[in-house]
Amino acid sequence: MSVDSGEAGQAEGTTDGADGPRWDAGLEDDSGAVMKAVGRQIKLWREAAGLRQAELGAAIGYSEEMVSCVERGRRAPKPEFLDNADRVLGAGGKIAAMQGDVAEARYPKKVRDLAKLEAQAGELGAYSNHNMHGLLQTEEYARALFAMRRPAYGEDEIDRHVAGRMARQVIYDRRPAPLLTFVLEEVTLRRPIGGRMVLLRQLERLSAIGQLRHVEIQVMPTGCEEHAGMAGELRVLKINDGTTVGYSEAQLTSRLISDPREVQILEMRYGMIRAQALTPRESLAFIEKVRGET
Repeated sequence: MSVDSGEAGQAEGTTDGADGPRWDAGLEDDSGAVMKAVGRQIKLWREAAGLRQAELGAAIGYSEEMVSCVERGRRAPKPEFLDNADRVLGAGGKIAAMQGDVAEARYPKKVRDLAKLEAQAGELGAYSNHNMHGLLQTEEYARALFAMRRPAYGEDEIDRHVAGRMARQVIYDRRPAPLLTFVLEEVTLRRPIGGRMVLLRQLERLSAIGQLRHVEIQVMPTGCEEHAGMAGELRVLKINDGTTVGYSEAQLTSRLISDPREVQILEMRYGMIRAQALTPRESLAFIEKVRGET
């Protein structure tokens, strides 16, 4: 059965790029509801203590604006914010105890769903055709991508998107390490998203990640005549329980695919894409060449 993007799809928009539908609008996201509930509790404790937002901020080392954003559920408070607020407001551990809820809800549910799926994968393969895959992106590259989003995100939304994307990169530290393979179009190495220096640092990160023993990065040259990936980006994830799922992406839509027949097609296409691309060794040399030209 193919599952529409309302479940694990549409994480971080539809793709690891910056476009896609607004998944964190209003109260549809359960993490937003948690943040609002935490903010209300902090406000109640502050008012009971007879403090204004500016006074609480000064006492715990944060600005009045930050206190206001937290109380309105617009920003996720850091653990030290909660610890200090608990102490200053005499909450007896009740505010500090919300750290677990905040940590769970810091990222939107759909981002958490994608991270959980990746965490269960013993093998992940991904083909990207217009920008670096999210698991490969530097923070500044990801920020530049989300800043391009139209309709535009606010700064708080960009921060939340970037934090969610960076959090997924703990996959590199998992033990036992999953096998991670990526095929990138040549254009993704040359498009100066965020400017030349951002691209240079992104290429440096690619070179470093490509040296990891459980990671293989391949480049699909623009001049390659044969190309099995013309239908767009895709991912294939082999879950530790033995099942395999696919993930396909397009403008405004994405699908988590579990139908064995459709998954088989994605596996076939990804295998052909890897065979048509440069080898991992050739690709690392190509990335270094592009770095020198950037």
